[in-house]
Amino acid sequence: MIQSSNINATPHLRSDRRAAGMARRDGVVAMLQRIGLMALSAVGLVACSTGGSVAADQPNADWGVKDIPSQQGRVFLVTGGTSGIGYESAKALAAAGAQVVIAARGAERGAQAIANIRQATPDARVQFQELDLGDLDSVHALAARLNQTLPRLDGLINNAGLMEPPQRLVSADGLEMQFAVNYLGHFALTADLLPLLRKSQARVVTLSSIAAAHGGQIHLQDLQFEREYDAAQAYSQSKLACLMFALELQRRSDAAGWGIQSIATHPGVSRTNLLAERGGMSGFVRRNLPFLFQPAPAGAVPTLYAATATQARGGQYYGPTGLMETRGPLGLAQVPEAARDARVSNQLWLISERLSGTGFPSLSSDGARAGMH
Repeated sequence: MIQSSNINATPHLRSDRRAAGMARRDGVVAMLQRIGLMALSAVGLVACSTGGSVAADQPNADWGVKDIPSQQGRVFLVTGGTSGIGYESAKALAAAGAQVVIAARGAERGAQAIANIRQATPDARVQFQELDLGDLDSVHALAARLNQTLPRLDGLINNAGLMEPPQRLVSADGLEMQFAVNYLGHFALTADLLPLLRKSQARVVTLSSIAAAHGGQIHLQDLQFEREYDAAQAYSQSKLACLMFALELQRRSDAAGWGIQSIATHPGVSRTNLLAERGGMSGFVRRNLPFLFQPAPAGAVPTLYAATATQARGGQYYGPTGLMETRGPLGLAQVPEAARDARVSNQLWLISERLSGTGFPSLSSDGARAGMH
């Protein structure tokens, strides 16, 4: 009988175990190197930024959930509100008196999220709506229901996300899944709800990620990563697209007089199901090195500030400011240079309208020149 100890194992098994141990160590090292590269990337962004504009609109670093003004009479839609940043956002908004619609997959998880929110706030006005952002028919159906039933919509929080599936997954519409769920579904949802959002002069808060600055680029020649799939690059692209969408939406709102405020946020590196449930070494690091990550309630602060604070401004990008924007006090996040490319933003917008089967009101050529640069 072969024993479990290395002493009594055969040379072949000892060799296999040594190889497995080295692979595990190499995986951890690779993950830590990646985190380090993200940090260095953020340092570079800070070094290259100009301080004047940052200081002008810098929020109070101590702002937190306790500072949310009364949201009585206001209505919010939060995608992916059954866990993580979305759940914490929905919970805080309900506690502040808002009517909250949680839109996500899985009615059972939705019911549990509502029960948990009502346990903390017994009189919470919260409901669940089924939404699969990877299926544009589901997106359009939700928007149609809400346009018919909601009297107003004061805030849309485009929060739901999918992170780095190891194999390339395809949405119901034949698109790379991270692009579809993180970005295009939210693009379509915002377009479909625009009349309701304009009626209330609402805020649209779209969540990006520090991954947008870590090698993020829009692969216009292969948006769906059909030639060669790279999970991390596809995720970075989707989150860069979210940031570009938020900035472009504000430019177009200003140019056309839509009256909405579009704001981007990111949660730093927060401990949520998006991270903790991942497999492999990436999941191992996230589960076993908690000091690298901040809790989900802290990660939700930039989103809640953008959605509710009177000082929040359209066209801004908020996030944590400590430890290379991975955690810490609230502040203005650094916008990567790629997100400022107006030509690519416009191309992505037009492609997104075509892929999603949706359209925003067209801008006149004069309006486009006045509001876009």
